[in-house]
Amino acid sequence: MFSGPGGSPHLTLWGSLLAVAGAEARNQEERLLADLMHNYNPHLRPAEHDSDVVNVSLKLTLTNLISLVREQGLATPLPLQQWCDYRLRWDPQDYEGLWVLRVPSTMVWRPDVVLENNVDGVFEVALYCNVLVSPDGCVYWLPPAIFRSSCPVSVTYFPFDWQNCSLVFQSQTYSTNEINLQLSQEDGQTIEWIFIDPEAFTENGEWAIRHRPAKMLLDVAAPAEEAGHQKVVFYVLIQRKPLFYVINIIAPCVLISSVAILIYFLPAKAGGQKCTVAINVLLAQTVFLFLVAKKVPETSQAVPLISKYLTFLLAVTILIVVNAVVVLNVSLRSPHTHSMAHGVRKVFLRLLPQLLRMHVRPPAPAAVRDTRRQLQNGSSLGWPITAGEDIALCLPRSELLFRQRQRNGLVRAALEKLEKGPEPGQSQELCGSLKQAAPAIQACVEACNLIALARHQQSHFDSGSEEWFLVGRVLDRVCFLAMLSLFVCGTAGIFLMAHYNQVPALPFPGDPRSYLPSPD
Repeated sequence: MFSGPGGSPHLTLWGSLLAVAGAEARNQEERLLADLMHNYNPHLRPAEHDSDVVNVSLKLTLTNLISLVREQGLATPLPLQQWCDYRLRWDPQDYEGLWVLRVPSTMVWRPDVVLENNVDGVFEVALYCNVLVSPDGCVYWLPPAIFRSSCPVSVTYFPFDWQNCSLVFQSQTYSTNEINLQLSQEDGQTIEWIFIDPEAFTENGEWAIRHRPAKMLLDVAAPAEEAGHQKVVFYVLIQRKPLFYVINIIAPCVLISSVAILIYFLPAKAGGQKCTVAINVLLAQTVFLFLVAKKVPETSQAVPLISKYLTFLLAVTILIVVNAVVVLNVSLRSPHTHSMAHGVRKVFLRLLPQLLRMHVRPPAPAAVRDTRRQLQNGSSLGWPITAGEDIALCLPRSELLFRQRQRNGLVRAALEKLEKGPEPGQSQELCGSLKQAAPAIQACVEACNLIALARHQQSHFDSGSEEWFLVGRVLDRVCFLAMLSLFVCGTAGIFLMAHYNQVPALPFPGDPRSYLPSPD
């Protein structure tokens, strides 16, 4: 044998021998495949006798929890299927130690195992890959497909919820008299759980797997005269990780709602500013409620916990607006428009301020209130208030007092002169006329005193309005404590409900088994 230019004859010889050996190996697989497929019918069940039952083992392996979408579907792969076909047996010695044969899956019989609770109606696998056949006729098939199973999502405690999803696998055409669906066995132990390879598994950012049991069930809907279709059910109990919703929705809502509580620190008469702040908080809470609606599955079976909480915050904010309006109405009252009842004065100006540790001015004495009532009626001591006295009520207090003292001094000097009698040089007629005018002058003095008292009371007439303002302050403080208690209790309640909504310690109530691999 000759080599090419610059080549070695030994390398060429070894390459030819390897090529011949590879051709012989390939010829063994071709020969084995031809022998096995001779008179082989893939549409017939691999049973030597009609009464024989073909055992089909299933084993589900998860490398990651793909998703649980808003349409209430869980995306998972198909399980590994294993069965034995007596028509595919061979002796490895007859084929130069060939222990594994790869055969197109369309050329052999398959048990027609499908995902029964398929949500999207797609039952075909993405790729009909080869099956692995061993010398004893056992077939291993792992189709590369992602199916979406129906998983009814309970949103009652969203986002502190957990879901129980199931994957029901069943043969579409064979009953238990023909095939026996069972869980795979390894080292004499039944694999009653979904297998997870710790090295290959990728954690899901939204869900955490708590339980993953598997069970074999019979179809109770099958006719009584038939054995029924057997099912293999893989359960996945998953719990939502709420950190995303706590940081992005719940915490901002709590902080924004606390701003609505802070409006009680504004003065009681600042009702307009209070309503403005509360309405802005309402708008912000509405935006967050819209964001939650985009995250929660669309269902009318239950109201999510977070939606309840946001609605609760909206109701609290609306109550704060109502409180601000009521307090403003009370604070702006006056004695001209409202008379304060004795019970209101006793409760809001004496009892509640002591309980709430509030410092308020004590109410006006009863005599002052009686004088104020007489002034409101327009008379005192039987003297009607004239137009001139009305004008005097509008004068400043200092000017009114000055005029009163001036008049009192003049009248008092005249009265003293009358009491002493006429001085030398004064006529008797003048003194007589003054004596006759003495009652009128005395009445004038009383009128001046009344006008001065009226002006003095007018300067303190705001005390009645101040009492209503104090009532508004006390009412504002009561509403603040009520709304703060309601806000704190409602916020604490949502976390307490989440605390008690935990995944059960065992996957099945009343079953003490954990359906997990035993520790080594």
